[in-house]
Amino acid sequence: MKVLIIIPAYNEALNIEKTVKDVTENTSYDYVVINDCSRDNTEDVCRKNKFNMLSLPINMGLTSGIQLGMKYAYKNGYDVAIQFDGDGQHEAKYLKRLVEKIEKENFDVAIGSRFVENKKPFSMRMLGSRLISCSIKLTTFKRIKDPTSGMRAFGRRAIKEFIINNSLTPEPDTIVYMIKKGFKVTEVQVEMKDREFGESYLNPIKSIKYMANMILSIIFIRAVTRKYKRGEI
Repeated sequence: MKVLIIIPAYNEALNIEKTVKDVTENTSYDYVVINDCSRDNTEDVCRKNKFNMLSLPINMGLTSGIQLGMKYAYKNGYDVAIQFDGDGQHEAKYLKRLVEKIEKENFDVAIGSRFVENKKPFSMRMLGSRLISCSIKLTTFKRIKDPTSGMRAFGRRAIKEFIINNSLTPEPDTIVYMIKKGFKVTEVQVEMKDREFGESYLNPIKSIKYMANMILSIIFIRAVTRKYKRGEI
């Protein structure tokens, strides 16, 4: 099975080398770094290390980066494309578990989840995650325990869906869309680390806005998605 790891990176000069090393040392999968016109020297670090990289001409955001990675995966015949953040918080040793769910159990999407076996802590940080999980359960009747995880594997059918539908994002509302369309979605237990360098783009105010936008999108937009009829995709 041909697997591509998509590594979106924006201002990750201090993290990207370690992230790619983790991928190459712990998997046999291909990878591509999507440099979102970083303002720091992320691109220079990638070129110095001869990383496989695509650079966007202007800063276009995470969605555009993932869409570019999906188009690269589809064009080059990959069976699985994995979203894997460039900030060093994910661990590549768990990626095989996600791929096996698609390869051996015929799932279309496998989410790397911190909370399949471990209980989600009660904290302000996790409040948004809980509310998004509740929104997903309300609209799909399926519980996704770690909806904001940035480690997700997509099979060939799901990759194609990104190609034909430009509205899809690397966010929880796309998981709802996939479920409503009839794609098989599962979660796999993984562990994640704290960011070592740099800062998340989600400060407290942006986090609240993000949570509100996701819930609105899930309930009022993705909830009305209809399942594909046999043979449509």
